[in-house]
Amino acid sequence: MWSVDRLYTKFVMRISLASCLLAIAALAGCHSGAKPASQGSADSGVAVYHLRGKIVSTDVAHGIVVVDHEAIPGFMDAMTMPYQLKDPSIASDLHPGDTITADVLVEKSAEETVVLDHIVVIAQAKPDYKPTVFYHVPAPGDAAPDFKLRNQDGRAIHFDQFRGKALLVTFIYTRCPSPNFCPLVTHNFAVIDRQLAANPALYAKTHLLCVSFDPEHDTPARLRAYGAEYIGSEAKNAFAHWDFAVPTKPELVEMAKFFDVGITPGPNDTITHTLSTTLIDARGKVAQFYPGNEWTPEQVVEDVKKAASSS
Repeated sequence: MWSVDRLYTKFVMRISLASCLLAIAALAGCHSGAKPASQGSADSGVAVYHLRGKIVSTDVAHGIVVVDHEAIPGFMDAMTMPYQLKDPSIASDLHPGDTITADVLVEKSAEETVVLDHIVVIAQAKPDYKPTVFYHVPAPGDAAPDFKLRNQDGRAIHFDQFRGKALLVTFIYTRCPSPNFCPLVTHNFAVIDRQLAANPALYAKTHLLCVSFDPEHDTPARLRAYGAEYIGSEAKNAFAHWDFAVPTKPELVEMAKFFDVGITPGPNDTITHTLSTTLIDARGKVAQFYPGNEWTPEQVVEDVKKAASSS
């Protein structure tokens, strides 16, 4: 757990040096909407936490927002805090009273660098502001659409074919350079796959799916090679329980909206993105949503057991 006093003092010092006066005045949000926000690329050694709260004030000149947020599990209690935006240019798109979700990126170093990234406005306070994209944050009970994809074998698959099983879905791209993002999530899926395999009855009631948001580069052959690295086999039956698949570009847009996946071009042909993992139960409804990278395979396996038994 990070020191809240140190963190708050550090941000206050930044604001004082910048000669900024931030007014504490919260307004109620009135329209639902969302907008992805960051052009930066996450570095290794960064912990990712999920924030939900209301913007109290903004300092556009210095890219700082004050957020009255809920407790951030594993990081800090509920409080009102100033945060530096990773991409300061999006401060003008945020308004007092907007309800947001965001990734809190904490660089694990002596400097304790903390920034907000991948901001999604889920309820906006400014009536005349029109976000370019409306995102949906998966919530328990939401029916998952029958999204269509092509898997590592070049075969067409779709969500409804997994009805009767618990389906664990996450989003990756095979060129991801950050070890704390796609490689970590895929590694965790490999751990989950092995733990489920230890219980044959449960294994038969579950399925894993890694969805690429890089259709230009992630061909079926590339997805097969990437998946084999984590599964440990290139045999065709090795993918019977775990698919790696990619949608068409139009389908990807809709999937990104439903699963709250922010995707923007990054530097050096990389892709800046949020982390989104969702457990869908046997009825095709959302059971759990796991933003960020702080969830554990053990936690998810316990949730999978419950979802697999739903009817």
